[in-house]
Amino acid sequence: MNIHTIILAGGKGTRMLSQKAKVLQVLGGITMLNHVMTTANKISNKISVVVGFDKEGVEEEIKKIGINADTFLQKEQIGTADAVKTTLKDIDKNEKILILYGDVPLIKEETLKKLCNQESDLSILTTNLENPTGYGRTLKDKENNVLGIIEEKDADSEQKKIKEIFTGILVAKGSVLKKYIPEINNNNSAKEFYLTDLISIAHKNGFKINTLSSSNEETAGANNRSEQEELEKTLRKMKSEDLLKNGATLLDKSRVDVRGEVKIGFDCVIDVNVIFEGHVELGNNVEIGANTIICNTKIGDDTKILPFSHVDASQIGPRCSIGPYARLREGSVIMDGARIGNFVETKKTSLGRDSKANHFTYLGDAEVGDEVNIGAGTITCNYDGKDKHKTNIGDNSFVGTNSSLVAPVTIGKNAYVGAGSTITKDIPDNALGVGRGKQKNKENWSKTKK
Repeated sequence: MNIHTIILAGGKGTRMLSQKAKVLQVLGGITMLNHVMTTANKISNKISVVVGFDKEGVEEEIKKIGINADTFLQKEQIGTADAVKTTLKDIDKNEKILILYGDVPLIKEETLKKLCNQESDLSILTTNLENPTGYGRTLKDKENNVLGIIEEKDADSEQKKIKEIFTGILVAKGSVLKKYIPEINNNNSAKEFYLTDLISIAHKNGFKINTLSSSNEETAGANNRSEQEELEKTLRKMKSEDLLKNGATLLDKSRVDVRGEVKIGFDCVIDVNVIFEGHVELGNNVEIGANTIICNTKIGDDTKILPFSHVDASQIGPRCSIGPYARLREGSVIMDGARIGNFVETKKTSLGRDSKANHFTYLGDAEVGDEVNIGAGTITCNYDGKDKHKTNIGDNSFVGTNSSLVAPVTIGKNAYVGAGSTITKDIPDNALGVGRGKQKNKENWSKTKK
């Protein structure tokens, strides 16, 4: 059966004290809505998003996420049932309709699959809380049949003692929603149209309601900044546990932050205060040093990223050493066995096999061959104030300390650049290029200054 997922994303989130919709708040580097849509997309044939507050911002975010979804406007935020009601004309009675929330970002694909696979006209996701204050309680009879959901505001003292709460997430046949959502009224203390009332209406009409219990962690939402920070902690824990399950060694799992997806090989070691962003791939025996940021990068086998390095949108081959305090910017390609040392920055640069730039160097828009030595303080002067230009350095060449290579320029194979040179012309293969003023010594010069 087709799964049509409806994501409710129209809330303002007043307690967030933000100009943006609540679902646009960031968690683990991406919006909460992105988390929910990405998970939904794995199991859904169709996705609908109900928007309201900050409609334009939410719709723009949906475009950025890049997942096909229809949007429906809830003109007034007068309850979750009213939000679902906006989508009824688009619902097929033969579909299974999954209801999710844009501010419940940690729900797992496996949980949703279990919920959707239940043979029932209506199934709800519940969880147990030691302190269920603020949540709708799940009402059951002595035979454990679900009777309905009572909201906190409308519950009596005995009902408030119930610890099993309804998460708001449910799956129902389209025919059930189309028939009974219009029957929901706002005869309650908040004068809102509660989706939770669907459960009692279904029960009264003879439907057996199935339940599936889930963990508190994956069904938690965020209504304020404190709860958002708690979700960050939970997400960090989930991601770290995934790394451990996949064979990584984490020196402290509470101090590894995965803000995206990490694919790892065998026997990888990750030190403390490491941040992964976007899509990262680690080969076998990779070591990531402390206080390092890795973004959208693929790293080959047996490579070490030393502490305090920042690697972004790069490719690093096997047996390389990067850092400490190195910065690899977008478009950097580091080949097998190459070395990037402390306070070296690269941008749109390829560094060939077994080449090295060990100290205080900037390589921008450069193509460096194999077995090249780049001396400390070397700069490729790639920008003329208007355009960027390329520097080519041939295999087995040697660039002396404190050299400036003014692009566009080519250093030939087996060529040498004398230390302290400013090179403005190409150097042929096997040649020595020296570009510096002649030293002059003035005897007794200091005495004239006294």
